[in-house]
Amino acid sequence: MSFVTPVTLRDLGVRLEPLELAHEPGLAAAAADGELWRLRITSVPEPDQTRAYIESALQMRAEGHRFAFAVIAESSGRVLGSTSYHDILPAVKRVEIGYTWYAKSAQRTHVNTTCKLLMMGHAFDTLGCHVVGWRTDNFNFASQQAIERLGARKDGVIRGHALRRDGTIRDTVMYSMRAGEWPEARAQLLYLRGRHG
Repeated sequence: MSFVTPVTLRDLGVRLEPLELAHEPGLAAAAADGELWRLRITSVPEPDQTRAYIESALQMRAEGHRFAFAVIAESSGRVLGSTSYHDILPAVKRVEIGYTWYAKSAQRTHVNTTCKLLMMGHAFDTLGCHVVGWRTDNFNFASQQAIERLGARKDGVIRGHALRRDGTIRDTVMYSMRAGEWPEARAQLLYLRGRHG
């Protein structure tokens, strides 16, 4: 049995449900909102690559490496983006949260904080994870700031770690949070969401 099993998570009008091929039109529309695939430091699919993006995520789910969610606005059913557990390590009870992106109209709202609270809560409180990790491109400063706002600690930088979509080689900034740090991080995130949500 897989460590991460299918689950739907919801809070404050945001629903995370397992990503499926049925989400293809909504996911393509979310990516088109801001033409997010044009950013060289993200993994957002181009409109004609959305099906392949989902198929890849489903293959990684079958292999136990990644579990992707569609991010849905409960009031309208609109797909706002996607996020995933990945680099799933059952033996050490560790997951990473990533492959995260949202339609431009959903950015700078409560959506990201709500998704992270749901995913971190599920990882620590339900799955019993000891560590949750994040990674991002060394030039994705907005992502680094967002991860640091979660209360994660910077572990370091892996140099020459991965290819970007434009073929250049990136350095990867690694972050993590241990289970003992989660209660304080959760309290702070709930406070921030209450102020800005």
